[in-house]
Amino acid sequence: MPEPFLQTQAPASVQAPAAPPAAPKADDGISSPQPASSAAPAPAAAPQPAPTFADLLHKALDAFAAAPLEGRDVKERRELRAAVADLYGTRQYAPLWLDDGKPNAAAKSAMARLAHAGDDGLSLDGMPAPVFTQDADGLATAEINLTMQVVAYARQASGSRIEPLRIGRLIGAKPAIPAPSAILTSVAAAGADAGTVLEAFNPPQAGYRALRDKLAELRREMPTARGPIPRGPTLRVGMSDPRVPLIRAKFGLDTAQESASKNLRYDTRVAAAVAHFQKAYGLPASGVLTTRTIAALSGGQPSRLEAELIANMEMWRWMPRDMGKNRIEVNIPDFTVRAFRDDKMVWSNKVIVGKPKTPTPVFSSLIHYVIVNPYWNVPPSIVRKEMLPKLEQDPTYLARMGFETFTRHGHLVVRQPPGPKNALGRIKFIFPNDYAVYLHDTPARHLFNDKRRAFSHGCVRVDEPFGLAQAVFGPDSRWTEQRVERLVGGARHYINLPEPMPIHIEYFTAFVDADNHLQLRDDLYGYTRKVALALGLESRRLQGHEAVSIESRRIKRRRSAQPERPSEFAPD
Repeated sequence: MPEPFLQTQAPASVQAPAAPPAAPKADDGISSPQPASSAAPAPAAAPQPAPTFADLLHKALDAFAAAPLEGRDVKERRELRAAVADLYGTRQYAPLWLDDGKPNAAAKSAMARLAHAGDDGLSLDGMPAPVFTQDADGLATAEINLTMQVVAYARQASGSRIEPLRIGRLIGAKPAIPAPSAILTSVAAAGADAGTVLEAFNPPQAGYRALRDKLAELRREMPTARGPIPRGPTLRVGMSDPRVPLIRAKFGLDTAQESASKNLRYDTRVAAAVAHFQKAYGLPASGVLTTRTIAALSGGQPSRLEAELIANMEMWRWMPRDMGKNRIEVNIPDFTVRAFRDDKMVWSNKVIVGKPKTPTPVFSSLIHYVIVNPYWNVPPSIVRKEMLPKLEQDPTYLARMGFETFTRHGHLVVRQPPGPKNALGRIKFIFPNDYAVYLHDTPARHLFNDKRRAFSHGCVRVDEPFGLAQAVFGPDSRWTEQRVERLVGGARHYINLPEPMPIHIEYFTAFVDADNHLQLRDDLYGYTRKVALALGLESRRLQGHEAVSIESRRIKRRRSAQPERPSEFAPD
């Protein structure tokens, strides 16, 4: 049986109970009796004061903080909302972005920067935009929306979108993410310079800025969006099709001399533009208008090259903001080490890095000293996986190979004494880290002739390591390259640096060289593809290694077709 309708008012035949008599008015704690026949009328209720903007903002923030959340990182997003509400609480809910009910200079400057978030590969898609109206409730909403966009921009610019360990377990880089209160107070206090302060949350390094410039250049050269291209048959040079005028318009091939709307011929000029587009999007650069090319031309996904640039810009966010004017940088996919003095490169050479199965870690540290004529203490994993099986077959194996063995705390310890066959070569560079890796020499010098130099167990082998020693000690040090090299062959020597020198082991598959040419490298460990995927870019195409060229400048991807050779006994 259906439930009866709930009544919100008593029926006419039922009298609502009479209201209880009003309490007597107090007068210094004594009540004066009133005649029953002449009861005094109840006093009129005092008018309630109109809510202030602080009251409205307080109410809106409470509702915002309590609103349900869905999707990923709900706990973190809830904490962000609470932190924003707390900041306003400390301000007695005074607005950050309003003066006399209108957007102030900081609001206008910040919104101008937010409008260009995409220039830095950032995305505020899905976030409500601040719309400042004359309505007080609308102003409160706009205040909160602008606050959350400023916080999101600054946190993304600082590297909050990706936890590096999700990309690779040997990525020790960890970006420093500012608190919402620090972001908001610094940006709002900057007034007309708020946009500049907000932009400064992006990496300051020249390498990052150069990639951002190349991203802008690439986007300028991409065909303009003029609506989707209808599906149809595959087009080759010489064919005619009613979609050709749309394709010509996409690439800006319209001219005053030709009636583009009537030119239905798929000619060599159109095919060349299509081939150029296909290269940038990681498609076969045939110049043939295929179904996949039509889908890419119709928009919705960034190009393969655009995705790679944004992914590398994201990995710059993991780097320390102050990398040191004097520093060492090792770029794993480039197989190169570079030394900088006063931010200028003074020395560069080849390196050998870890195999994909034993990758070189990504992290930053400080070089404290070098060791000439080092011992090599063989890691237990190499003893277990590579040496013990050989020892079982030949009990004299370690002695024949010149290794020393002893026990420590009940465990077998294997080490190789200094000498020409030592796996670490003649010198190694020591910097504290959690991965037991370092830079060092190698006796297997022929491996530097390969282009794809991924042969180690994780350490970095350096070509001409005594040149690196000179760069590390500095031009004014008495420890010249020749003096350090003269120590080879004697006892083990420890040489401390005058002061610790920053070292950064990096992973960049896209960078801009000294001639302002964009250089691309193979994604050796797959990190670029994983970053692009985590950012929601069309990253599956990043698995290819096609050469990419754009007419306005040279872009070159170095690649190698050599198969990975078997590891020589180079156990690092």
